[in-house]
Amino acid sequence: MIQPILWKNNQVVLIDQNTLPAYERQVVCSDYHEVVDAIKNMTVRGAPAIGVAAAMAAALGSLFVQEKSPDHFQNKFNAICDEIAQARPTAHNLFWTLHRMKRFLQKCLASGKSNLSVELVKEAKRICTEDVEINKQLGQNGSSLLADGDHILTHCNAGALATAGYGTALGVIRAAFAQGKKLHVYVDETRPVLQGARLTAWEMQKERIPATLITDSMAGYLMQQGKIDKIIVGADRIVSNGDTANKIGTYSVAVLARAHRIPFYVAAPVSTFDFSLVTGAQIPIEERDSAEVKQFHGVQVAPQEIDVYNPAFDVTPAKWITAFITEKGVLTKPFGRTLARLRKEVAHETVAF
Repeated sequence: MIQPILWKNNQVVLIDQNTLPAYERQVVCSDYHEVVDAIKNMTVRGAPAIGVAAAMAAALGSLFVQEKSPDHFQNKFNAICDEIAQARPTAHNLFWTLHRMKRFLQKCLASGKSNLSVELVKEAKRICTEDVEINKQLGQNGSSLLADGDHILTHCNAGALATAGYGTALGVIRAAFAQGKKLHVYVDETRPVLQGARLTAWEMQKERIPATLITDSMAGYLMQQGKIDKIIVGADRIVSNGDTANKIGTYSVAVLARAHRIPFYVAAPVSTFDFSLVTGAQIPIEERDSAEVKQFHGVQVAPQEIDVYNPAFDVTPAKWITAFITEKGVLTKPFGRTLARLRKEVAHETVAF
């Protein structure tokens, strides 16, 4: 199994996703600031993977906290978490895991535990392990939606590289493929950083799942030709009404799916749901450096002085989503009812841990 993020010898080890597929190399982070930089520069990316990396960054930071007083330790740790939270604004998993780490520390303090850093490292590693298990359950839940012989379109990368392992949207495909279903995946290249071309295509070859790479602008044509049966994407944040933020271009794919009456599924763990927001209009959308559009791997592909607009994400309205695939099951319409039920369950679990 592809493992994009590991805790090893009190260091965070990441697969460098910026060098794939040409080079498979690891980045070793011995300081939490290095993990923050890795999140910012997309060495590690994908909402669940960012969440796991954030938890490990917090644990790594705790190893260097010198304060002996529990209150001072907590204040310093919370400040580290707040700094990590500034790394990227859209992926909700980042904030979910940091909140969990803070609450876990509170629980440790309330129970009088010592060696707080050791406990926080255990919790970060637990979050990593849980993410893989969640993805596998999510994959099994969604596999029933795929039929033998389906041709599936993906956008961006929602595979093992975007998680602690296995994947969300690609996890569904992996699970169905492992069941013996004959599937074919059409991989959107996903401009401007080409996560589909560089990462999803790489994963499909690693898993020996039949796949074809297409440019983003070809998706509508394939739908028109009847070559797409299902569409599965991941998510960076899903709000109370079901509006979903995902990699830029997802909205366009959803509109095309609607026009061609093709099921459009969003696969994401519960940690991606942000019930503090009501509609997608409230989701903060990250805008990234213009160099991502004007250059590729340092090669100039556009005039240097041209203005660039480079939002990293867009928002797909809930009305254009067929269902959400989660570790809790497949959530279907009406989303007002199914998401409200999920919200109650999540609230109960949050109080429990």
